[in-house]
Amino acid sequence: LVIMTMDIYKDPKRMVEDISALGLRHVGYGIPTDLFGPFVTACVQVIRMLTDNDAAEEAFRWSLSLISRILTRVINEGSTIVMKAINSNSGKQLRKAVGCAPRGKRALWMLNIQVGTQSISPLMWSIETGSLEAAKAIIVDLLTIRADRDRYYYGMDILFERHPDVIKRICLDAPALMQPLLDGLIWRSRTTDNGERRTNYYVRHLLLDENNEFSKATEWITENQDPKLVCHPVVSLVTDMVWGRVAFRTFLFGRAWFLFTLLVFIVSQSVLNRVDSHNEQQIRIVTFVLRCFIYICSMGQWILYHARNSMRDIRNNFLVKFGRCYIPEYLTQWQGWSSLILTLFLVVMLIMEPTLHCFADSNNEIFTQMCPAAERFQFPYSVASTGAMLTYFMLLTDLSVFSTRVSAFALVCARVLSEVALFLFGITFFVIAFACAISALEQENEKFADIPVAALQLYKISFGMFSGDNYDDLESDPALLIVCFVYVVTTVIFMLNLLIAQLNCAYHATYLDMMGYARLNRGKIVYETMPSCPKGRWAAFVGALRLDECCEFGEGDMGVPGGVQVFEPASANITTVDMIKRFGGSTSPGAQWPEQEGGGEDEVDRFDRMERLIEKVMKRMSSSKAGGKGSKLGSSMGNSAGSEATGSGDLSGSA
Repeated sequence: LVIMTMDIYKDPKRMVEDISALGLRHVGYGIPTDLFGPFVTACVQVIRMLTDNDAAEEAFRWSLSLISRILTRVINEGSTIVMKAINSNSGKQLRKAVGCAPRGKRALWMLNIQVGTQSISPLMWSIETGSLEAAKAIIVDLLTIRADRDRYYYGMDILFERHPDVIKRICLDAPALMQPLLDGLIWRSRTTDNGERRTNYYVRHLLLDENNEFSKATEWITENQDPKLVCHPVVSLVTDMVWGRVAFRTFLFGRAWFLFTLLVFIVSQSVLNRVDSHNEQQIRIVTFVLRCFIYICSMGQWILYHARNSMRDIRNNFLVKFGRCYIPEYLTQWQGWSSLILTLFLVVMLIMEPTLHCFADSNNEIFTQMCPAAERFQFPYSVASTGAMLTYFMLLTDLSVFSTRVSAFALVCARVLSEVALFLFGITFFVIAFACAISALEQENEKFADIPVAALQLYKISFGMFSGDNYDDLESDPALLIVCFVYVVTTVIFMLNLLIAQLNCAYHATYLDMMGYARLNRGKIVYETMPSCPKGRWAAFVGALRLDECCEFGEGDMGVPGGVQVFEPASANITTVDMIKRFGGSTSPGAQWPEQEGGGEDEVDRFDRMERLIEKVMKRMSSSKAGGKGSKLGSSMGNSAGSEATGSGDLSGSA
């Protein structure tokens, strides 16, 4: 505070802007201006106790009073009825507040409060302060299409121009508001034609940013990792259009090289080594050329890929703790670590390549793999080749993104693998237990001679690889037969059926969201692929959408621009109420919208009104009952008094 009182002398223009910004935040906090006067007085009294310099005290008083007056002016000008409704977090009050706004400035009342050179957004402030009821009312009001006899009013463009990152802010701070925001971008016709319903999806700002480049809205929604949100019709339409008409060809071209290298690897490792031909020299030459291609073009590409991504993550400090060490962040994704495993397999294959070891001992046979020097590398090389082949095909599953149903199935398989792992753990436990028990049993069967051999036979029993003849041999040893029978009941009957039940439950629990996770995967590939798409293809795609042209609401009824029109089946989304609020009367932009029938009451307001009406009726009934009891009591007292008077008269007469 003391620094502010000094800086206002040094740089008054900057300080006025800073104080105005501070005052607008006070507007959001709902600070009353009556407190500024006592606060200034208290601060001056404190300074008076700290110094005897009257000039310094007067200078402090003047600058602090100026700051107080600036704050008071900003708060008084910025304390609109919209901000008061936001402070009370009341959607009803907010609707009443914006009902006073001219129809041409209604959206600005909810998006911009300007005081001097500083401004504040009521919508963003309501999201930051957690006034979600008011924020929802603002979003619904902005994205409601209203019409008079001259024009349509729709706040979509104003909303995204004022806040280009509104989707990012809502995803981070108020995810519950994404549903009403996306719902407001859809218009459906009340009428149908030939079993189809006209539907407009206003997706301009989900596709384009201010520079007509691909918007980051898809990236923000995907990074939110909400499987239900990405299944919203608006988000699905955007990702499917961009994927099918722009990103698909670029993604397929990038994967074409991977498919070609996989084909070369299959031919060199699995086909040519099994070919019986009289011209072995040509086969050896072709095999050597194909393997050189794999080592140079495939392994070299993967080495560059991992080096580039590792350096990028280390430079940006994108590191993740894994055990006691830190690894680059890209290795946390399955494509990252699986491609690293493939690279290691290829490096091991290059080190143990039999053709290279036979160069010095080839016996005049060019590119041979059969020599004493390479004999000890033959089997380890084949093991590394097998691992590399399986890893190649595991990376090939990334192509399942071409179909959301196939991608969803692949994700379901990945999700239920944990149940299979638990089953294998349980099987291993029982195998070890029964193998030890059989080894302790006095028996003469060679197939169960010790713990390792018995464990192998038990695994064969579990997976149906134990032949029938071996079961016949168990009849000569009843004790061993009983132990094996108990093992079969425990594992084959109980454990396998338990695995089926677990897989069934896990499938039903995960499949509901699997389509959403598949769309999340597609959305991620879309925003990662778009930077490498040709600009000409993107420009042609945007031009074909004709987003600058108005979308029809009906035959000859030209609506608002920025949308894509599709025709849905009439039974898909039944709409019985016109989604456009049409008003007659004046068409002046300075006029307010007429109040709707029912005063814009929502369901809560109607229930509150009904509750108050019931309370009023109950009070009337209780008061009428009390009045009836009082009248009966009065009449009975009057009758008793009359009888007493009559009785006294008779007594006096007789006397």
